[in-house]
Amino acid sequence: MKITHILGIIVIAMAIGIIVSTAGDASVYTTFSKAEEMAKNGDADMIHVVGKLPKNSSGKITDMLYNPQIDPNHFEFTLMDTENRAKRVVFNSPKPQDFGSAEQIVVIGAVQGDYFQCNKILLKCPSKYQDGKLETTEHESSATPVKTAKI
Repeated sequence: MKITHILGIIVIAMAIGIIVSTAGDASVYTTFSKAEEMAKNGDADMIHVVGKLPKNSSGKITDMLYNPQIDPNHFEFTLMDTENRAKRVVFNSPKPQDFGSAEQIVVIGAVQGDYFQCNKILLKCPSKYQDGKLETTEHESSATPVKTAKI
């Protein structure tokens, strides 16, 4: 075989390896019900849950706890998933800056007991520049990643 053929095979093998390794990292959006089911089955993988914040009639977020004077790295809120199921979310970092203006929120983490431990928050806020478009900002927890024990 020629050297070019061997190099071509090596490049193709590397491309396949990269595709396979990143495919295992891909995650789909799920609901709190499925997340709880996964946790009960001992699945400790990080999952994505998309939802909205419950707001009162004046548009203010309800059921949110953040007191930076007591603990600036503890933020709790309630999120309604796509099945309109509410779940308490705990984020061990400061409250993201544009949290109140978010149209949609994606939390990445795992269910632990009666709450969802979030490691990363993606905010989908209205874009300042284009009407009808959503702008995404990412906020990662400064705490160590969630590790759950397999039962």
